[in-house]
Formats: sequence, structure tokens, C-alpha cells
Amino acid sequence: MPNWLLPENIADVLPSEARKIEELRRALLDKFRLYGYELVMPPMLEYLDSLMPVPDQGMDLRMFKLVDQLSGRTMGLRADMTTQVARIDAHLLNRAAVTRLCYAGSVLHTRPSGLHATREPLQIGAEIYGHAGLEADAEIQSLALASLHIAGLTNVRLDLCHAGILRSLLADETQAQQHAAAIISLLRAKDVPGLQELTASFAAPVRAALLALPSLYGDSSVLARARSILPATPAITAALDELALLAKLAGEASVTIDLADLSGYQYESGAMFSLYVPGLPNAVARGGRYDHVGEAFGRARPATGFSMDLRELARLLPSAQPVAAIRAPWGREPELVAAITGLRDAGEVVIQILPGHESEQQEFDCDREIVSENGKFIIKKLRS
Repeated sequence: MPNWLLPENIADVLPSEARKIEELRRALLDKFRLYGYELVMPPMLEYLDSLMPVPDQGMDLRMFKLVDQLSGRTMGLRADMTTQVARIDAHLLNRAAVTRLCYAGSVLHTRPSGLHATREPLQIGAEIYGHAGLEADAEIQSLALASLHIAGLTNVRLDLCHAGILRSLLADETQAQQHAAAIISLLRAKDVPGLQELTASFAAPVRAALLALPSLYGDSSVLARARSILPATPAITAALDELALLAKLAGEASVTIDLADLSGYQYESGAMFSLYVPGLPNAVARGGRYDHVGEAFGRARPATGFSMDLRELARLLPSAQPVAAIRAPWGREPELVAAITGLRDAGEVVIQILPGHESEQQEFDCDREIVSENGKFIIKKLRS
């Protein structure tokens, strides 16, 4: 096997694509900062029980693992950064007030999430800790939508769901709680026959509600149908009220309600959302509330946030155009060095042409050049 061959679904990012990704990363982090989010940089490697504080079979299969030669403990290469940021909030910052944190970095997956997906997504996201009210959920949803706007994506669809509905349905049904993972899997797949078989011995009201969830899909009018079909418990009523308000705050995005869409990791506790755009079958961003993750780190904190894959997002954008640049001759004359330095300080791209390489092509479009005339270095426009 050639030594330059990379593993399946692992790829280098070449100059024009890398520039597009990096410019998008900078723009998004700058936007997050305008909302008051502070940047953190968790490590790529942690102990397994820290990376996965909540049991999650999907995450367990997705994560690369190894043994730490210093401690003998099992470590993991992060497959998601959300729990790392929750650990930072709960254990390191330990603030009493509301904390807004953001992050950007690579994560690793043992298997690709889709046919053409990379196993090394570049995850970027933002989280709010310390506020249990819907105001935090609304801010996160707004920031996620603003992020897609910065990327230039339009025709955004917002899918809303709520983990509290299923939790309420399972709360008083011991047998259903024992099959929670299987129920979630069947709901995600909208496998009604499978649900019918699994819930055959459940209490009639719980069974009827679970079988109704896959059909509660559509525009905001679904919420009215849900109120007439699902048990009118305080938790379910509150969840539907929250979804109704978040739907109103969607701005220009079209809204879809899908009460069976429990995609994501196993730590959701409240309102959840997914964002879809034309050209990508999978969600371009996911977010939601996860109030109980901090308990594993010794400090439960209300929490909500979202994340997206920058590499996948960048693939939807137009190809990066060549950047205008100035071509300069090779030389160390003080006047030439001063001219080049001044131009670079002013933000211009200046490329000194090495001897023998005058016609090489690159990502930059040299539309001007520095030439020597009458003992002075001046800038002249190149012919197109």
C-alpha cells in the first residue's frame, strides 16, 4: 500500500477549500463573540468516562479508544465536544452566573455518519449554561440560524422536537422505561410496525401516545393535533407550549414539527432542533437542551447549545475565488524590502517570485507587480 494513501473517509483539505473553511470559522467565531460567547479549546484526548458521562451506545461505537500508558486507564479521542464544554463549565469555570461558551475543533469518528461523510468533522458550536428558561433556547436557535445566514445559505428548514414529551410518556410506565433505547430507535426510524410489536403489553394510554408520535409530523398545525392526541400532562403541555414559541421565533426559516425526531446523542432533556438546507440530506446543524450532563461532573447546570460541521457546511458554499495579489521580484534591496513590508502591513498579498519559477500557478491572482523604474520600485498593473 502506498505510504501516501489515507484511511477511508479521511482526507486532506487542499488550499482553496482550507481557505474557505478557515474564513467561515473566523466569521462564525466572531459572530459568537458579538453575542457574548467565550472561546474554549478542550483537548482532543480525555479519559473515556469524562468524554461519555451519560451512557450512549451510539457514542460508544463512534469513539476511538486507547489505553493511557501513564495511568493504565481507557482514554478516548473525542467524537463530540459538547460534553467537554459542559465539563469545563461545571468543573473548571464553576461560575454561578450564566456562562456562554463556544468552540471549534476536529472530532474523530470510527465510522462515517453518511455515504460521503468524513470521519474527521470540524465541529463548531456554542453553549449556554445556567439558565433554565426558554430564553436560552431561543437565543441558541437564533444564533444557529444566524450562523447559516453568515454562510450565505438560504431556504433553511427548522425541524423542532422535544425530549420532554417522550420522557413524560415513559415516566409512569416501568416496562416502557426498560425499553427506552429501543423505543427511541424505532421512533427515529418511524418504524410503526416495530413500535406496535414492542408496545403490545404497555398500558393502553402510553401505547397509543407512542404509536401516535411518528404521525405527528408537519407544519406548526401539528402542535394542535398533538394537544388533542397526547396525554394532557403538565410536562407535555409545557413542552408543546415551548415548541409553539420557538416556531414563532424561526424568522424566515420554514418550520417543521417532528415529535418522533430524537436524533442526536442520549443527553437531550428539552427542546431540540435540526436545521436543513437544499443540497444536503442530513441536518447541517443540531441543537437542544441537555440539563443533566453536568451532574456527572459534580454540578448540574441548565444547558442548551448547538453544533455543526464546518467541513460539511463549507462544501455547500461556492468555490473560493482567487485572491488578488501583487507579484514582486526576488531581491533583498532595502528599498524593495521596505516596499513589500509596507504593502503587507496594509493587508496586501505580496508574493516574491523565486528565480526560475516566474510562471507557476497558485491560488492567488497576481493582477499587479512591483517593478524597478528609474531606480525606484513602483506598482504596475498587469495585463489581463
